[in-house]
Amino acid sequence: MESFVTKSPRETEEVGANLAKRLKSGSVVALFGGLGAGKTAFVRGLARGMGINSEVSSPTFALVHEYEGNPPLVHFDMYRVTGWDDLYSTGFFDYLDMGAVLAVEWSENIENALPEGAIRVNIIKVDDNTRRIEIE
Repeated sequence: MESFVTKSPRETEEVGANLAKRLKSGSVVALFGGLGAGKTAFVRGLARGMGINSEVSSPTFALVHEYEGNPPLVHFDMYRVTGWDDLYSTGFFDYLDMGAVLAVEWSENIENALPEGAIRVNIIKVDDNTRRIEIE
């Protein structure tokens, strides 16, 4: 396990950008952490590290945002997913099959559906500015 302490959203993005260098087609990054922990900032860093220049925002209401890249990055928000029917409706399994990189916020809600080998990122809000990021 790797552990990092960040003191700003920009530093959290940097950790994501560095992780992106190790991702390949079909990678799943499962993000865990409460509201305001910095999950979307981390995904902004992933996108930047993958060479994606799109504006990355939380897919809270849309549930899924797809960003063009090689491979594409698909950003999920599973906060409102409460069962298998909800999960299927997001297209999660279709995106897995197409070889995109998946970044999944609120992975605790779909823990049983995460593929073996998913990269688990736990972001702990220490205080208003400080985050502890654990990557396994």
